[in-house]
Amino acid sequence: MDQDKFNMAVRKFLKVVGVTSQREIENAVTKAVQAGHLHGNQKLRAKMTLEIGAINLKHEINGEIEVG
Repeated sequence: MDQDKFNMAVRKFLKVVGVTSQREIENAVTKAVQAGHLHGNQKLRAKMTLEIGAINLKHEINGEIEVG
């Protein structure tokens, strides 16, 4: 296995995950605020699940996102 190539592929994947996830969260929060379902001082519980079936990996990360 080429460790450098593998490392770069993982980093590329995680960059896409990070950028697209941030965009989706920002859009959803903006829509919720506009609809009056969310106010500027709340904390949102969040869960991210990473799954790679071929290697039987399932990893969950739990956290909070502060809106205000």
